Amino acid sequence: MQSSTTSIHEEERLKALKSLDILDSQPEKEYDELTELAAYICDAPIALISLIDKDRQWFKSKIGFDACETEREISFCTHAINQTNEIYEIEDASSHDLFKDNPFVIEKGVKFYAGTPLIHHNGHALGTICVIDYKPKSLTDKQKLALKNLANQVVKLFELRFKNENLREAQRNLKEKNTQLKNFAGVVSHDMKMPLANIIVTIDILKRKYNKVLDEAGFDYLNNLKQSAFKMSDYISNILTHYESDEITEKQSKENIDVHELLEDVIELLDVNDNCDINLPADNIQLKCNKTAIEQILLNLLGNSLKYNDKEKIIVDIDVSEDEHYYYFSVKDNGIGIPKEKQKDIFKLFSTVAEKDRRGQKGNGIGLSTVRKLINNLGGTIDVESEKGVYTKISFSIEKCS
Repeated sequence: MQSSTTSIHEEERLKALKSLDILDSQPEKEYDELTELAAYICDAPIALISLIDKDRQWFKSKIGFDACETEREISFCTHAINQTNEIYEIEDASSHDLFKDNPFVIEKGVKFYAGTPLIHHNGHALGTICVIDYKPKSLTDKQKLALKNLANQVVKLFELRFKNENLREAQRNLKEKNTQLKNFAGVVSHDMKMPLANIIVTIDILKRKYNKVLDEAGFDYLNNLKQSAFKMSDYISNILTHYESDEITEKQSKENIDVHELLEDVIELLDVNDNCDINLPADNIQLKCNKTAIEQILLNLLGNSLKYNDKEKIIVDIDVSEDEHYYYFSVKDNGIGIPKEKQKDIFKLFSTVAEKDRRGQKGNGIGLSTVRKLINNLGGTIDVESEKGVYTKISFSIEKCS
């Protein structure tokens, strides 16, 4: 009767096996395809991907075999893992001194076994890919080579699975941190907006109550303080919108929209003076999309066209078209333009290009980042074309709703 064999590096081998986090995992098609191929190539009724744990052998994949695991001390594979990169072959186990009394031989009628070790990148054998038959036989050299090649593919699958699991864990952690950040942004915006509103109201009260006492410098201080409070409030609102953009695209329903009506509604929300011409698309197409998200995108892009414009007469041209799968939008203005070397950065969070807008205010670099996030969530892309001092054209697409 055989006795269980262990390597002098058994502790390190088991550590390598545990690090893969694959024991007792669910069946996976990729491994089953390799065992099927091993059985076919070696003309054997049974093929296994076996992993050798401390006291058991567990099968990641099995063809022609019912059990999910067996005791290690009666396994053929526990011997095979000591044959580094070599096929461990038993042509007739019933006449083999080590296996003739094995329960699989006596009770199941196993005669033939051939297995090749699955070698971890640190050199330890994790288990085997093996084939079993109920009649004595031997593998040809080509079959042995094929079994070794299959073993290499199994190990590559182990490594790929490990990397994918690590990536999924990193994504889960990132999603959790992002959720925490969203919640934090929501709490901060709520807790800060009310005090800021109180500051703004208090400044107006001070200006009215002490208008006969304050000199010009005093009024300037209060006006600067009020402007700073408005800027902080706007900054908080933009941060909150950025982190709520996923919810906007996921939860808002799709609507049938008249593009001219949509643009007219957006323009009404902007501070448009007589010195500005906003030209709507020549064709008034009908959209079916997330109205809230599109409004947010256009409001930001048109707002930028007005704010970052140094011309006496502001001109903005809007174009909308479609094909079978996408809607295409463009917003072109005759504003300050964007230097070529800065164009690749304008959609990054907190990235700003212009020192100040038309009113002398500095942007916070949140709006265009939010726009890109919304567009990406809608299955589209965004691009910029610009010449400094001449024009800027922002073009984007959104995927049509099915």
